[in-house]
Amino acid sequence: MASTVTTSKDPAATSRPGYGRLLRTRGAWTFLLPGFAARQPFAMLTLSIVLLVQHTTGSYGAAGAVAAVTGVSMALFAPYSGRLADRHGQRAVLVPGVLVHTVAGLALTALALSHAPLWALFAAAVPTGASVPQIGPMVRARWGVRLKGSPLMTTAAAFESVTDEFTFVVGPLLATALCTAVDPAAGLLTEAGLTLVGGLLFAAQKGTQPEAGRDGHARVEYVSALRVPGVRVLIVIFLGIGSVFGGMQVSLAAFTESIGEPGLNGVLYGVFAAGNMLSGIACGAIAWKAAPQRRLVIGYTALALTASALWTAHSALLLAGLGLLVGMCIAPALITGYTLVENLVPAGARTEAFTWLTGAVALGQAAAVTVAGQLEDRLWGGAGFLVPMAGTVLALLTLLALRSRLAAGPRGRAVTRGVGHREPVAVD
Repeated sequence: MASTVTTSKDPAATSRPGYGRLLRTRGAWTFLLPGFAARQPFAMLTLSIVLLVQHTTGSYGAAGAVAAVTGVSMALFAPYSGRLADRHGQRAVLVPGVLVHTVAGLALTALALSHAPLWALFAAAVPTGASVPQIGPMVRARWGVRLKGSPLMTTAAAFESVTDEFTFVVGPLLATALCTAVDPAAGLLTEAGLTLVGGLLFAAQKGTQPEAGRDGHARVEYVSALRVPGVRVLIVIFLGIGSVFGGMQVSLAAFTESIGEPGLNGVLYGVFAAGNMLSGIACGAIAWKAAPQRRLVIGYTALALTASALWTAHSALLLAGLGLLVGMCIAPALITGYTLVENLVPAGARTEAFTWLTGAVALGQAAAVTVAGQLEDRLWGGAGFLVPMAGTVLALLTLLALRSRLAAGPRGRAVTRGVGHREPVAVD
């Protein structure tokens, strides 16, 4: 009988969970700072496309459709990007990816400004979305390497959610300011430039990236994270979260224009993202006793209830308040979902698993942007807020029906069918 003990040599990894301990993890800042710069453009992309294309075409439907193609492309290609990163290393995927994304973003901008037909915008949107760098999942995978076997993993998941949401506070404000005060194309141009610089800086941090093609110390046969039943359930949950992001982006833009205050768009979306960020900070500071599956059910129920009230708001102040509540409900669901990945998926497939979830958010956002844009064009102002309600309620029903699949397998055994290796445990 063999004994395999998983330990961490980093004092921060074995201390009581907390942000201070987490940030003292050896080598963390070498990937956190460039990672933050590299993920900032992601928060600007969809809104920059919506504002640019709506300006050049006069249609929220067309703007939402182009943004949706970008999101769908990202959702479809992100898992393959994660799989390649697991197998060949993050740098090998990032460098060509950021170059392609920069060129594609510039091409989309040029086509929109030249009033190219809609099919041409769709054609440029495909590589723009497909090449979006998956910085968030890659940072989470690096935390997994640094904190293997540490109780700080939940804190790291919360910290990453807070970081994501901070970018969604800054990103929409920056995109709106650039598109409304400078030029409609300024947001997308800035996004492309930041992606290039930030992505290359992050790729240069080779010392902290997970070792390609390895899980712990043994080379393993790669099996897709999608074969883990719990990951498929989480994908549906994250699709619902994406519907909130997409529905809010289009509907807030339409609402603020209808009241003659387009500059409020970034402010209202920033309030929504700030709620997400603040609750994320709180989640990471709490020593949770409830099982993550139970926390996910409770948090997602609250999200569905608050998102269902958005369409009733008829003033900017009320919409800001509801948006803050919705944002506060999103972070717990995201953090718990990412924490469950650590329990359900072997280390050698986690980057792919994280990109499936990121891609699910993008796909849900893309569908929501499309549907909300059509509703805003065809029905009453604020009809697009029905999309977050529908998306979260359907996802909640799925969660309630399939929550048993989110339970981790017994320690020392294969996590689930199709995962052909064993994780290091205290006693095998």
